[in-house]
Amino acid sequence: MSKLKILKLMFPLFFIAFLFSCDSNKSGDMNDVAPTISVRLVDAPGDYEAVNVEIVDVMIKMDNDNTDDNGWISLNASNEIVNLLDFTGGFSKVLVDRFPIPAGTLSQMRLVLGNGNTIVIKNQNNENETFELKTPSAQQSGLKLKVNTLIEEGFTYDFVLDFDVAKSIVHAGNSGNIILKPVLYVNAEASSGIIKGMVSPTDVPAMASVLVDDNGTPEIEDDFIISAYTDNTGAFALWGVPAGTYDVVVTPLDETSDYASGSAIGVVVSNGQITTITNPIELQFKPGSISGDVTNNIVVTVTLKLKGTTENIATVNSNANGEFLLENVPVGTYIVTVSATGYVSQEIEAVVVPQTETALADITLVVP
Repeated sequence: MSKLKILKLMFPLFFIAFLFSCDSNKSGDMNDVAPTISVRLVDAPGDYEAVNVEIVDVMIKMDNDNTDDNGWISLNASNEIVNLLDFTGGFSKVLVDRFPIPAGTLSQMRLVLGNGNTIVIKNQNNENETFELKTPSAQQSGLKLKVNTLIEEGFTYDFVLDFDVAKSIVHAGNSGNIILKPVLYVNAEASSGIIKGMVSPTDVPAMASVLVDDNGTPEIEDDFIISAYTDNTGAFALWGVPAGTYDVVVTPLDETSDYASGSAIGVVVSNGQITTITNPIELQFKPGSISGDVTNNIVVTVTLKLKGTTENIATVNSNANGEFLLENVPVGTYIVTVSATGYVSQEIEAVVVPQTETALADITLVVP
């Protein structure tokens, strides 16, 4: 496991996180080294084609709890438009990279947004359509958060913005306006870790997720889900997972896919560390079924075994007309054995494919 000091706290209207470590290139007298700050952007999934947000700046206040506009320090973030959906599945966008700041108490931080915000949605014709994403005037000056974190000389601090697109987009009733009301989460030091893994097959777009019991209670109101899309190599990363043991569930994005969900059970997360799941999480094919009709119009016993094996894995009886159905059969090649007292048993090979009923040719049993 790799050490990474990250913690996820939930503040649904704002963001902040800090990753804290000694500068490994410095030893001895750290008081001569100015503290630095980095800010990265990650995103929780959203069901849109693109969500383009104009980042104007990231600003901080040191040793100042006043709510006025005085005392803000720019971190010289690049003024650019970013597609938030580009930063799922373990990808992140660096907004500020090791920018020197004064030592003291970092009292407040704010993310300043511009007006160049758009959203791309599939219309009824399954075509991409772009809409203006309006930002309330009260939020254009910056999303403010009280931080009150001690910044010491000789240390590096890494803040992570986890933007929740799904909760940040508001469709404003009959006006037709689509409004951006940013909802962000907080990652902070040493009370969370990261889960990284792979999904197989890699070419099936999927979402990985864990359910977090926030307070360790039976009530579900305080639970939340951390999720991330896989990238084009099948990789994913779940950021800010509190320490604990989790079942990581991976679900194909296309509900009509031939694949069902897969999971990794008992994944242990430690604070400040990256947990890498050793083996890819396998997406299993959805099952099929096998049906048949015995023309003798008698009750028969039908058994099923994988081709090349001797163990029966399923047994059913037909109805009085000799009709039978084997359901939820995993994909594969099988030997179906049909038998009845006073008749010679018959074996038929059947190939099962996902979400499909394999109908056998009519079967006629003969007497010895």
